[in-house]
Amino acid sequence: MTELIDFIANNLQMVYIIILMIFVGVEIIGHVPAVLHTPLMSGANAIHGVIIIGAILVMLGAEPENKIALALGFVAVILGTLNVVGGFVVTDRMLEMFKKKK
Repeated sequence: MTELIDFIANNLQMVYIIILMIFVGVEIIGHVPAVLHTPLMSGANAIHGVIIIGAILVMLGAEPENKIALALGFVAVILGTLNVVGGFVVTDRMLEMFKKKK
């Protein structure tokens, strides 16, 4: 517990920045019209492809004996891939709504 208190004391400015980021993010997202939520979320999910690249880099940099890093990297690749594919599926469904029905 003292390690956590020491970490917070040594990085107090970082803690303030994170708290400020949370409040600004909530305010920005809270003022987005409901019509724009789907396109913004699908775009954000597609951008999360960076997670896949980061997970692959973690797995490449991990030693073969470090099973925890390899397992976490593998799980991150799987979840990141699901997130990206889900973003494109949502976008595709959204675009289907604007097509004319026959």
